[in-house]
Parts: sequence; C-alpha cells; structure tokens
Amino acid sequence: MSTSHNVCSVTTSFCLTGIPGLESLHIWLSVPFGSMYLVAVVGNVSILAVIRVERSLHQPMYFFLCMLAIIDLILSTSTMPKLLGIFWFGAGEIGLDACLAQMFLIHCFATVESGIFLAMAFDRYVAICNPLHHTSVLTHAVVGRLGLAALLRGIIYIGPLPLMIHLRLHFYRTQIISHSYCEHMALVTLACGDTTVNNLYGMGVGFLVLILDSLAITASYVMIFRAVMGLATPEARVKTLGTCGSHICAILVFYIPIAVSSLTHRFGHHVPPHIHILLANFYLLILPILNPVVYAVRTKQIRERFLHILKAGAQPK
Repeated sequence: MSTSHNVCSVTTSFCLTGIPGLESLHIWLSVPFGSMYLVAVVGNVSILAVIRVERSLHQPMYFFLCMLAIIDLILSTSTMPKLLGIFWFGAGEIGLDACLAQMFLIHCFATVESGIFLAMAFDRYVAICNPLHHTSVLTHAVVGRLGLAALLRGIIYIGPLPLMIHLRLHFYRTQIISHSYCEHMALVTLACGDTTVNNLYGMGVGFLVLILDSLAITASYVMIFRAVMGLATPEARVKTLGTCGSHICAILVFYIPIAVSSLTHRFGHHVPPHIHILLANFYLLILPILNPVVYAVRTKQIRERFLHILKAGAQPK
C-alpha cells in the first residue's frame, strides 16, 4: 500500500506518530502522561464512589458531577492507553474503523460534557433564582432526562462525522497521521477529493456546541448575578456565589483550553506542530484531573468523606 504524498490509495489502517518532532523524548513523556492518566482515573472513580455512598450528596449538582466523572473517564481512556502504547512500544498502527470509533468517542463526549455544563448552569439558576421550586423542578427524573438529552445531542451532532468520512472519503494521500489520536481535521486533511462538506459540517457543529452553549451559560450567570446583587447583605451574596464557584471553575477549565487550542490551530501558523499536539493531549487530561480536585476542595461533604476514607485506611488493622 503506497504512502506517497503524490499518490492516493485506499487505506484500511493508519499510523499515529505520537508527538511529532519529539519522538526521541517519547519514553520520557510517558512518565507525566501516564501519571496524569492514573490521577484522572483514581480521582474520577473516587468521586463516583463518594457520591454513591454519601446519601447527602444525592442532589442534582452531584448527579451532574457523576456524569462529568464518567465522561472524563471515557475521554481520557479513549486516547491515553493508545498514546502510552506509542510512547512505550511504538504501537502507532490503528485500523480505519478503530480510528473512526476513537474520533467519535472524543468529539461526541466532549459535546456531551458541554451539554452537562449547560445543564449544571440551569441547575444553579433554578437553585438561586427560584429556590423554593428547586427540588420540584430538578427532580431525579428531570436530571436523568437532561443527562440523556446531552448524550443524544452528542450522538446526533457527532455521529455524521465518521459516517461522512466512511461513505465519502475512500482515498488518502498517506497513512501517517501526524497526531497522537484520530482527530477529525487531522484525518480529513489526509483525504483525496472534495472535503468541503466534511469541513463545513465540522465547523457548524463546533459553532453550535461551543458558541451557543457558552452563550447560554453566560446568560444564565448574568441572571444569577443579578439575583445575587439583590440580596440584602454582603455575607449572603458571598455565600450564594460560593455555591457556584466549583461550577464556574470547571467551566473555565473546559472552555479556555478549547479556545486556546482553536486559536493556535487557526492563527498559530508559526507554532511548532508538537505544541499543537501537546495542547490537544493536555486538554483531554487536564479536565479529568481538575474536575475531581475542584469539587473535592470546594465541596465540604466530598472533602469530609475523602478525609474519613483516608483516616479509615490509615488506621491499623
């Protein structure tokens, strides 16, 4: 099978390069990436276990946090084992179907995560602006439906991406993907023929998800801040805003890396390729690491439960 840049051929597999330009450092890069992946898995599994055991945390905000933990586990696990395989064994080969499946998981669950943040903003809006009806509006059934809606939206938005590649793009200039995982644009740019539809659909989904979700979240917090400013005392304002702190931190951690990565791809033409790839990989790891940390530090019940578990584990048998 030809891999020449001048010849188009049918491709059934690709070769991921890892971090292009830093191949000599792959074995050393595996240490921080492997450590961060381990922390992400342990942190999110711990969050799930604590919320399941602690009945006082069976509230809408913490159910949404459980959804975020599951999504973060899927996002990090869909990329990191393969990346570590590339670092340790040079195992960069990936079949076309596996590549499309990985691409779907990454983009789909990033979209789902954005939807969960939007649902959490709605939860905070109801809790602060209409507190007397919070428990009647955000019932367990409603929380479940919001989570399901976010999942279905991700599937509906992202499902066509791998389908369009599979049905429309049969020939590729090369098998080598200069990336550490199968990302939509990294794959489309290798294809021969007209990729306009793929490009436009990808940009349209990005606009719908990131721009509209961020605008809706911003609008909800504008209304929240207006309600908070109407409270009688500064102490009440600080206490009420404190209930939103973890969510605001998580939103910033989610959207700022996406914005930085998008800007460097669009305008950072002089930025070395390995910087682009490192940013993309850190994005898939930073959020799974920071979400448990942010909520564990800022949420008293989660923090106390963690300390109780640690003390119990430290006691002699």
